[in-house]
Amino acid sequence: MTLLDINNSYKNSADVQTALGKIQSCLDKPNRTLIGLTGGPGSGKSTLAGYLLDYFTKQQNTHVICLSMDGFHLSKAQLHALPNAEEAFATRGAPWTFDSTAFIERVKKIKQAYQQDDILWPSFDHALGDPIEDDLSIKKKTKVILVEGLYLLHQQDGWQESKTLFDQHWFLDIPIEVAIERLAKRHMKAWGFSHERAMDRINKSDGLNAELVATYKNQADWLLRV
Repeated sequence: MTLLDINNSYKNSADVQTALGKIQSCLDKPNRTLIGLTGGPGSGKSTLAGYLLDYFTKQQNTHVICLSMDGFHLSKAQLHALPNAEEAFATRGAPWTFDSTAFIERVKKIKQAYQQDDILWPSFDHALGDPIEDDLSIKKKTKVILVEGLYLLHQQDGWQESKTLFDQHWFLDIPIEVAIERLAKRHMKAWGFSHERAMDRINKSDGLNAELVATYKNQADWLLRV
């Protein structure tokens, strides 16, 4: 699916239009709003977040920002230093392969910094396979902050405080089999894998994570389908 196809699909999606309306309503509130967007691997979280941000940017609204949890991946150097380094690399993307403590501390700073301080946020360089610390800036006047990620509703592995830090939790409710097939096509395109090899890789990591994330959706405030 091309970017044009995605944009047209989102324009025709009632839930995407509702998401835009929810963000607009938050802009009318006096305080900062934090929205968590959870969904499994391949569900389209980053694509949707990019669309929402692009919409408000085109409206010349600088008070909305969309961020990713991916910048809190443990770096390759940190993974190498773990006693179970081989397992960590094999299952990279599991809840315990992120720095949940740093994530929660940074979100707390964001909650407290409205109209007071700019806060820096890490990004993730997929080409390097590592986070880039302090790559993004959340301006002190930014009113609505949407964070997308796998484990915002996870209740183990140091993520327990995450749920209560957000004012709203949205869950991108895409069938697991659809998301898995998207991942397979992504692996095939990126690494030249056969479909069989892509699925073998997915079944050892992302597939397990997808099943775990799917158990969170009853905790969300809103199930978003696109």
